[in-house]
Amino acid sequence: MTDRQEQSILEQLGGVSGLVYSTLPILVFVPINSIWGLTAAIWGALGVAAAVLVWRVIAKGAIQPAISGFLGVGVCAFIAYRTGDAKGYFLFGIYTSLAYAGVFLLSILLRWPLVGVLWGFLNGHGNSWRGSRAAIRAYDLATAAWALVFGARYLVQSQLYDTDHTGWLAVSRIAMGWPLTALVLVATVWLVRRADRAAEAVVEAGADAETESEAGVESDDRGAQSNGAGDERS
Repeated sequence: MTDRQEQSILEQLGGVSGLVYSTLPILVFVPINSIWGLTAAIWGALGVAAAVLVWRVIAKGAIQPAISGFLGVGVCAFIAYRTGDAKGYFLFGIYTSLAYAGVFLLSILLRWPLVGVLWGFLNGHGNSWRGSRAAIRAYDLATAAWALVFGARYLVQSQLYDTDHTGWLAVSRIAMGWPLTALVLVATVWLVRRADRAAEAVVEAGADAETESEAGVESDDRGAQSNGAGDERS
């Protein structure tokens, strides 16, 4: 994995600023709800998300993460409105974490670790990494790291949701959000590099074996031609 590829992955997440911006609607939602009520909190969160989107457009930054963030805030706000409870704002994120954890874990059990599948698609190498057991193990570990993060988010936040700790829900959402994402991304980069090296070693070994095989065939052909010439002279 090159430095440019690492930067590309971070850009898909909106960059460091995008990860930070994702916490702003939550920082606005909880205090406004405490002071002015749920309706004002909903409009406040939507307003901040819209402002971030406009800012990203003006600054000519990555737009897709900002659009996704705005839509995500919209879904969270709608659920809070429908449930009539501020904690409903966090419900979508809680069950999304559960779904992600399940998908990542299932991919490991099926022996198709999701990190390997996604990285093979992004770098254009396809599934060539499956020829290396070391690469599969590295991708298993990277995928397990993401499953662990999403699973931890679900367990902690669902407990806080069930016990009506809305304030602590916001704290856990932020603390277990971009800081953990950044940490697991670093681990993923390290493991993907190991997997790439292992996969390249297998490809090189296969190429060397093919070259030796071709050389052997050519040697056999020359031997056969030599024997044929000897027979003719006899």
